[in-house]
Amino acid sequence: MKIHHPALQTPRIIEGGHLGPIDSSLMPRFAGPATFARLPRLDEVERVDVAVMGVPFDSGVSYRPGARFGPAGIREASRLLRPYNPAGDISPFANLQVADAGDASINPFNIVDALDTLEQASGEFARSGVKLVTIGGDHTIALPLLRSACAVHGPVALIHFDAHLDTWDTYFGAEYTHGTPFRRAVEEGLLDTEAICHVGTRGPLYGHKDLEDDRRFGFGIYTSADVFRRGVDEIIDALRERVGNRPVYVSIDIDVLDPAHAPGTGTPEAGGLTSRELLEILRGLTRLNLVGADVVEVAPAYDHAEITSIAASHIAYELVCWYAHLAAQ
Repeated sequence: MKIHHPALQTPRIIEGGHLGPIDSSLMPRFAGPATFARLPRLDEVERVDVAVMGVPFDSGVSYRPGARFGPAGIREASRLLRPYNPAGDISPFANLQVADAGDASINPFNIVDALDTLEQASGEFARSGVKLVTIGGDHTIALPLLRSACAVHGPVALIHFDAHLDTWDTYFGAEYTHGTPFRRAVEEGLLDTEAICHVGTRGPLYGHKDLEDDRRFGFGIYTSADVFRRGVDEIIDALRERVGNRPVYVSIDIDVLDPAHAPGTGTPEAGGLTSRELLEILRGLTRLNLVGADVVEVAPAYDHAEITSIAASHIAYELVCWYAHLAAQ
């Protein structure tokens, strides 16, 4: 028997003919289901332009585990996000039908099987023209997401925000870990190697060969010190010039932020970007042809007062807004 009672309903905002977030003037933000930004689930909409998909997976980590709980943490912290973004003068949920696609159901005990499953899941969205913002999960998941993007768009440009290069070869003989996805992506021909770069890298490496290998693959590097010394606007200009009009995938490891701004992550490094710097860089890139994006490595068990999850939720929101800007153009 269905019970119909006003107090049990989830009233939603209707914007531009799209089903939007739960109306916070009728349902308090701390109540109701924790979908991303309180948006409708995928099964609640007839069509979707942008899907936010969680990947609760951390079997590829090399240090602190816990990123499998990242999607839940980001969704919980996203309750305070609102429909209008004054920084870009955009209402993303009015321009696009955005929905929470839930979590991909992937094998936590077999990395290869997990990557294959995620490639199939993300590929369905890519082939149907639905844009993805993926919330992880450790950085291993970037590889199947890039496979799906490449299958539709051909080799893509890459802007990789991270404290680390993630172009190492193996860990303990394993080819698929959170430190190897972009080496594998180059080897598989998924990337346009004339337009790939890291932003925010810093900290000690195993040796100078790490940098030599990275340059050989075609990566440019803008370190966190470069962002500090050259400034956000110059970095934005450099990234725009490097990518041009190519389809671009954006992969964001939350540890690109300084531990003061993102303590809840598996491999923190001192001297990182501020959340303000990262958000401003993303806002400055909205003319680029974004075809896929992820926010990964949020590990809520190491977080304090949701600092990391809040930052990640705002980053994911800016990525949705990026898609909305492209639709408006």
